[in-house]
Amino acid sequence: MKKNPLDIDEILDRYPSDSQYLIAMLQDIQAEYNYISPEAMVLVCDYLGVPLTQAWSVATFYQSFSLEPRGEHEIKVCQGTACHLKGSGRLLENIERDLGIKPGQTTEDLSCTLETVNCLGACFLAPVVVLDEEYEGKMTSRKLTRAVKRIIE
Repeated sequence: MKKNPLDIDEILDRYPSDSQYLIAMLQDIQAEYNYISPEAMVLVCDYLGVPLTQAWSVATFYQSFSLEPRGEHEIKVCQGTACHLKGSGRLLENIERDLGIKPGQTTEDLSCTLETVNCLGACFLAPVVVLDEEYEGKMTSRKLTRAVKRIIE
């Protein structure tokens, strides 16, 4: 069961109105909503008294922030050399077909976001996929399809 997200004001109320809290506030909003909406960005800037350009620079600099809605679940397919040689390209093609999205995209129902990464540092488990923070090694297309079904149901 999905939790109801906090109101942005509840997040803002956690912090003093001081620009040093910009990153922390954006992190809390990202954690709560899986992205930072333009409306949330404006509210944060108004509350902290920082220019929108400053918040935008921070949010676009750090990869952990997303300015587009992201899925409830994140799927990362490693495309590093070892994983590539062990078939991660086929895994990616199959999951793209299953979900109907490409890397960097989110399903219409906001259930999954698909990403590729250059290396996960787990080459001995190649090919590797990360499903929500859980590393899954020696992945096959069949195992990946089952694993994705399991997390979204």
